[in-house]
Amino acid sequence: MLLMDYELQKKYGLFTAIAMVIGIVIGSGVFFKAEKILLATGGDLPLGILAWVIGGMIMIVCAYVFATMATRYEKVNGVVDYAEATMGRGYAYILGWFMTTIYYPAITSVLAWVSARYTCVLLGWDIVGAEAMAIAGFYLVGSYALNALSPKLAGKFQVSTTIIKLIPLILMAILGTITGLSNGVLVKNFTSGVIADVSTANPLFTAVVATAFAYEGWIIATSINAELKDAKKNLPRALTFGTMFVALIYILYYTGLAGAVENSVIMEGGETGAKIAFSTVFSNLGGSVLFVFVVISCLGTLNGLMLGCTRGFYSLAARDLGPQPHIYKNIDANTNMPTNSAIMGLLFTAGWLLYFFGANLVPESWFGPFSFDSSELPIVTLYVMYIPIFIMMMIKEQSLGGFKRFIMPTLAIFACIFMVIAAIYAHRWAVLYYLILFIVVMAVGGIFYFTKKPH
Repeated sequence: MLLMDYELQKKYGLFTAIAMVIGIVIGSGVFFKAEKILLATGGDLPLGILAWVIGGMIMIVCAYVFATMATRYEKVNGVVDYAEATMGRGYAYILGWFMTTIYYPAITSVLAWVSARYTCVLLGWDIVGAEAMAIAGFYLVGSYALNALSPKLAGKFQVSTTIIKLIPLILMAILGTITGLSNGVLVKNFTSGVIADVSTANPLFTAVVATAFAYEGWIIATSINAELKDAKKNLPRALTFGTMFVALIYILYYTGLAGAVENSVIMEGGETGAKIAFSTVFSNLGGSVLFVFVVISCLGTLNGLMLGCTRGFYSLAARDLGPQPHIYKNIDANTNMPTNSAIMGLLFTAGWLLYFFGANLVPESWFGPFSFDSSELPIVTLYVMYIPIFIMMMIKEQSLGGFKRFIMPTLAIFACIFMVIAAIYAHRWAVLYYLILFIVVMAVGGIFYFTKKPH
């Protein structure tokens, strides 16, 4: 979704590229979903770690295949362009419309609430009350303003938060594990098995789907190939090593969390469970300071996703597709930003934030059966839409060797299918009602495509 100048200089080496991948992927999900994974598995720590491993493997395999595609199309950036190169203009538009109207705004709206959630935990406020939603709205508008008015400042903020993201993860992974081994909490959590009832038929599937939110973002990293030295070698390496590092850090953090406090404390503590763990290992003051880093980490991820939201309609208009292309392809002379596209991106994100609140946070849902987890199902949908791209890659890329042409894409297809099956087990009937909404939105997009399609 992020359009880049095809004449950008090759200025990044392998280590810089790996750092960029890590910075893009790591965000709020590991903090937000660690608690859900424990609840989904009934406190079974080894099963939770297995979920993190499977989710990480799915990310690594899919990222490797897209990295291979990125090296085949030298002037192409992003998943929408890969879709166009393999499946054609129509499928690329469908994917672009989905990412513009559902994927980016839905995920971004959840990030705004997650950032507000941990801010409220830090201040001791209700995470679903008026305070949380007011802060979520402020973070949403603030992130939009940062991206729309000063793209350079937004970029600097993104880079600075990358280092901050790693601090609480690494410290908890190391010191939490050491603490847990010395006081016996870690061994107890590993050997206690299931300590609470589980609400799903297959806890592992539910947990794996939860990891998808934490691991999401790697696809954006494929857009750096235009600025990467020796991209044909370094991009696959950066995506492979970068995603492997992320998976390792997540697993170690999850283990360190289990060494800090007993699983039951995290499960019963709800949103405050992570703060209790940080305070236990680092004292109340140290825990609070590190929890500020958690909030900053969430805001960094929100900023990165808002960057995609503001460019969504522009990415369609640049192809003379979507609603009113002549309006949304305009670039502001002063900020070098697609201002009209950014405004629509904010509007869609605000709409999805309203939906998330009414569907997931109020005691009685506003939307009845049409209430689903907008932090997970859009991501699974994207995995479904990868499958035709992988199939066409195997058909078209005849010059590739067997490993890159057949083995890795086949593994990626199976990984995507696994994610779909897991989502159906985890969300059940909610998947059907989500699909109804998905079909309606895509039908509207289809109308724009057939009425605006250039001849």
